[in-house]
Amino acid sequence: MPLCVELLKFMGRKMAEMLNVEVCYALPEKQLLIKVKLPEGSTLQQALEASGVLEKNPEIDLKKNKFGVFAKLSKLDTVLRDKDRVEIYRPLIADPKEVRKQRAAEGKVMKKGAGETDAEA
Repeated sequence: MPLCVELLKFMGRKMAEMLNVEVCYALPEKQLLIKVKLPEGSTLQQALEASGVLEKNPEIDLKKNKFGVFAKLSKLDTVLRDKDRVEIYRPLIADPKEVRKQRAAEGKVMKKGAGETDAEA
């Protein structure tokens, strides 16, 4: 077999063993999307470290923040697949259930207030 064919087969195997992964982190003022190449069998934590996002954003804490792959919560030792998107989730500022309750309560108060104003007029 010619040398170039052997070389192409070897390179094809090597290329297949590398994963193309994206690491994304959304901040209120900007969004980061970092592409990294990792060896097959790499974990979510290895992708975070390879992307450099941890050094650029010291507020990201591996013990406190939650992480996922394509919006599915995942652990740091999750083995990645080619073309995965690793997501870093920020903590919620407000509890969504509480916010809904407050909105509902404000809506009821406004309706009562509106009714009284209409009755006086």
